[in-house]
Amino acid sequence: MTTNQQASGHNHDHDHDHHDHHDHSHSGCGVPKFNTRDLIVKEDIMAKAKELAVMLFESEEVRHYQRAEKQIQHHERVQGLIAQMKKKQKEIVAFQSFNNPSMVAKIEGEIEALQDELDSIPIVSEFQQSQADINYLLQLVTSVIRDTVAEKINVEGATQEEPAECME
Repeated sequence: MTTNQQASGHNHDHDHDHHDHHDHSHSGCGVPKFNTRDLIVKEDIMAKAKELAVMLFESEEVRHYQRAEKQIQHHERVQGLIAQMKKKQKEIVAFQSFNNPSMVAKIEGEIEALQDELDSIPIVSEFQQSQADINYLLQLVTSVIRDTVAEKINVEGATQEEPAECME
């Protein structure tokens, strides 16, 4: 298998030239082929994407998230519980290396109790909800863009036109 075949995942035996000597990417007949790594997004699309990102960043959902995050960072009990959980996670790693499953199980139970206490603090559940809201918002925007583009492609692709004849 050649390096090109390995890189592209091809391993086949049939006749055609992988080293095409003619550039058909811009001929009137072929469909241009773009390598995703090399595809340069138009400036106007990038500008609109950045504009949309700014709008999302300035949304009430993001402001709510930032307020909750700040409160969590300055909440002593929350930070104390997080520190304890991190310490216990390191203990688990140590006891796993000593092959001591009973201590691992005991510490996992302690971590679960700390997590339950953490989850019962209102600001934590508010923070988790704000994270979920932002994720939902981003997924919604992404799916609206994807669905709109797909719909336009399907509608425009459904026209009944005779294919243009290739002249080479």
